[in-house]
Amino acid sequence: MVDVPCFLGIEVAKAQLDLAVHPTGARWAMPHEAAGLITLVAQGQALRPTLMVLGAPGGLERAATAALATAGLPVVVGNPRQVRDVARATGQWAKTEALDARALAHCADGLRPTPRPRPEAQTHKLRALLGRRQPLIGMRTAAQHRLAGARASLAPDMAAHIPWLQYPSGHAG
Repeated sequence: MVDVPCFLGIEVAKAQLDLAVHPTGARWAMPHEAAGLITLVAQGQALRPTLMVLGAPGGLERAATAALATAGLPVVVGNPRQVRDVARATGQWAKTEALDARALAHCADGLRPTPRPRPEAQTHKLRALLGRRQPLIGMRTAAQHRLAGARASLAPDMAAHIPWLQYPSGHAG
C-alpha cells in the first residue's frame, strides 16, 4: 500500500482546537487545555503527518506548538495573510474555526512552509522581557519629552514618575 502524505491544519482558539486533515477532509475539535494538548500530540503521532500548520492568533498557539515540537512532530505556525490568501484562492470566503483549520491544512500541502527548531526556554524568556521593556522605554521617552516642556509647577511630579518607567526597576534602559 502506498502512503499518501497527510497534512494537518490546526486553528487555535481560546476555548478549543479545531483540526482538519488534507487531503482526507477529516475534521474534529478538542478543548484547548492540558488534556486536549495530550490528545493533540497522540493524534498527531498516530497520523504521522508530513506537516502540521497552526493558526497564529496572537500567542494562543504557543502551548500547542511547544507540545507538538517537543514530541518531534513537524509543526510550523502559519503566516495569517498567506493562509487567508490560500483560503480565498480555493473559494473559501467564509471564516469559521473549522473552515480556517481546513485552509491551514490546505496551506500546509500547497505552500509547505519549513518547520523551524523550537526556541529554547531561555530564548522565550528573553523575548518576553524584551516585549515588556520596549513599551516602557517608549513611555519613559515620552515622559522625558513632556517634562522638558512642562510648567515649573508640574515638573517635580512629572520627574518623580520617570523612575517608575525604568526596566527593570531602577536600571537605565
